Amino acid sequence: MKVLVTGASGYIGNKLAHTLAKQGNQVLAMFRSGDVKKLFRHPNITAFIGDTCHEDSLEKAVQGCTQVYHVAAKVGAWAKNPSDFYDVNVEGTRKLLDAAIRAGVEKFVFTSTSGVFGPAETIPITENDTRKIPFQIDYDRSKKLAEEVVLSYVGKGISPVIVSPSKVYGPGQTSHSLTANAIIETFLKRKITFIPYPGTYKLCFAFIDDVVDGHILAMEKGRAGETYILGGINISYFDFFDQIRRLSKCQGRIITLRKGFVKLLAYVQQVNHKLTGAAVRFPVNSVDHAFSDYTYSSQKAIDELGYRITPLDEALTQTIQFLTNGTNE
Repeated sequence: MKVLVTGASGYIGNKLAHTLAKQGNQVLAMFRSGDVKKLFRHPNITAFIGDTCHEDSLEKAVQGCTQVYHVAAKVGAWAKNPSDFYDVNVEGTRKLLDAAIRAGVEKFVFTSTSGVFGPAETIPITENDTRKIPFQIDYDRSKKLAEEVVLSYVGKGISPVIVSPSKVYGPGQTSHSLTANAIIETFLKRKITFIPYPGTYKLCFAFIDDVVDGHILAMEKGRAGETYILGGINISYFDFFDQIRRLSKCQGRIITLRKGFVKLLAYVQQVNHKLTGAAVRFPVNSVDHAFSDYTYSSQKAIDELGYRITPLDEALTQTIQFLTNGTNE
């Protein structure tokens, strides 16, 4: 089967492309730029340079494909031009869906984010919950708008399904300094990490292999117009890094930072950007995001797709080995 994977140079997309190729599919791996030989190492993968914002490249990409995994996105908490989030994540998705329908693609899996649901209150969030607070960052807002675009194509000749990964970690590429992998690697190598005070806020950490398998299961079994949260273990910041400390036998320090101090740092970055043009790692409006619980339930994906969650110790052991030794096989 010929399958298109957009965003194939990214963390999830690259592992998804290789998993599909190993299963015997002919994978067209679409990406914007990069070292092809370094990124793709399987004979069933054909590298294709393209851009979801350019209709001509999309028309070529979808030709002959039966399935499309749309993983490409503009990610991050900040961008110099916030409109980039909407051009890529919303309009790019619309253009790809149009091209896919014209090419006769049967099924379309869209990678969103569990962040669109917002923070949890007392129990883990499910797909039936609605967001209780305004959007704080353009990435989450643009992904929600993109979901609305995807759902508007149900019944138009293609079966679109949405998957919403939570905080993903595990063997694979580290794209920027605020990813879970980058923070874990810093903890292992520099023996220090900073977490929101008092350390008890919880996140849903999802293992990369589970998330990739969840994409494939959604393609096989997902119902058109449905959303599936691809999560993992709900655990506090402190307990997560304490587990890493125990499994790796490192003596890293876990330091808590109060919200006021983090906001001050964010304001300093904002001023520095205005003065020098330097990039902002985390904007002021994203600070509240860190000081909230983001716990999710994957029960729907478990029940309908057969989604499985790798035990935390097993997943962290693989992650530590990869980040320490660079081995992933």
